[in-house]
Amino acid sequence: MEEAVTAELPDWMIPPRPSGWEADDLDHLPQAPRHTELIDGALIFMMAPQRSWHSRLVENMTFALRQAAPTGFEVEREMTVRLDNKSRPEPDILVTTAAYDPDRTWYAPGDVTLVIEVVSEESADRDRSLKPFKYAQAKITHFWRIEDETGSPAVHAYELDTMTSTYVPTGIYRDRLKTSVPFPLDIDLNALVPAT
Repeated sequence: MEEAVTAELPDWMIPPRPSGWEADDLDHLPQAPRHTELIDGALIFMMAPQRSWHSRLVENMTFALRQAAPTGFEVEREMTVRLDNKSRPEPDILVTTAAYDPDRTWYAPGDVTLVIEVVSEESADRDRSLKPFKYAQAKITHFWRIEDETGSPAVHAYELDTMTSTYVPTGIYRDRLKTSVPFPLDIDLNALVPAT
């Protein structure tokens, strides 16, 4: 009969309390991998290497949004949003009305006007269902999900219905993203990633 093999977790991976991890715990985990998120008290690690398409798209979309953002808006990438005491997801990009603070490690939902998730194979289920649900419950007004359609980005835009606290679709953008929310934008989507 084979003996079961059990791997011991490093001490830093053991929750500090029976109820699990809390939002502030993320600031005290220097051993955790980059891009560690907290969802419902559980740590989520980005384990798979990121594709170049994803990286380029996030970088170039962040730059395009920063170029277009009027005074009063800041654009960040890979920063967590503290939705509640048990959840601190990390959208790929966010737009906030909070002033720049070099020591900031997270944003409050009330300061975030747009969250963007660029779907990757590893995070597809979270990006398409769990995270939008959580963002809507936290009353973040705009959510964009960007999908890879044979090498070209497609932006699925949603706006919060405040009566139901759910997102309603406002459009799918291919080739060009032209919208007035959260501020006027006109972005050539095909220019965000090199043609293959």
